[in-house]
Amino acid sequence: MQSSLYVSLSAQVAMEKRLSTIANNVANINTGGFRADEVKFEEILSLAAKENVSFASSGQNFVSRRTGPVSKTDNPLDVAIQGEGWFAFTGPSGPVYTRDGRFKMNENGDLQTVEGFQVLDAGGAPIALDPMAGTPTISRDGTIFQGANQVGAIGLFNLSPDAKLTRYGNSGVISNIPGAVVQDFNSNGIQQGYSEGSNVNPVLEMTKMIAVQRSFESAATTIQESESTLTDAIKTLGPST
Repeated sequence: MQSSLYVSLSAQVAMEKRLSTIANNVANINTGGFRADEVKFEEILSLAAKENVSFASSGQNFVSRRTGPVSKTDNPLDVAIQGEGWFAFTGPSGPVYTRDGRFKMNENGDLQTVEGFQVLDAGGAPIALDPMAGTPTISRDGTIFQGANQVGAIGLFNLSPDAKLTRYGNSGVISNIPGAVVQDFNSNGIQQGYSEGSNVNPVLEMTKMIAVQRSFESAATTIQESESTLTDAIKTLGPST
């Protein structure tokens, strides 16, 4: 059995997945609040041969939780998270969490994401502002004032480190464990007039892409050598005529 051939093929499958993930990250460098995809690979041990043979798994994607760069916009409806936490908006079957705080207000006063989903407060209810009451002021704990009146509060949620995050849209994630409302606003908070960008590091991603391409080529060379060795063995050991 040509174990090296199958090991190299499994490596190519894994690297193809890694390459497509890197390409998607690079494509979203300028997507507000985007969280990069990372891939986790595991060793698969085969006991079919006389000696144990290790193969690479095809890989499992997970969402990076690194924070992205924050830039000043001076837009009163742009908010960025300081520290840990996620905003929430209405999803198809529950809340969707995001770090993209580029919000807007529609003609009815509903506070929405850039895609038009309703932003939620700490209780999971949509937030409605007064479109005639002037520019809102948003405090560190998410409380929204228009003039002297408190009209709502943006919810801030912590997601468990054990939660499995599934990507939703450009910048949203769905968590299999509900987010916990942030209570401590000393180390965490909301900053008005700022927005958080993508957490993709373009230099790092390009470096990864080059490394993966080289590894893919190396695996291809190994496959060619294995096929050549097998062909030579058949010619040498085959029946003579």
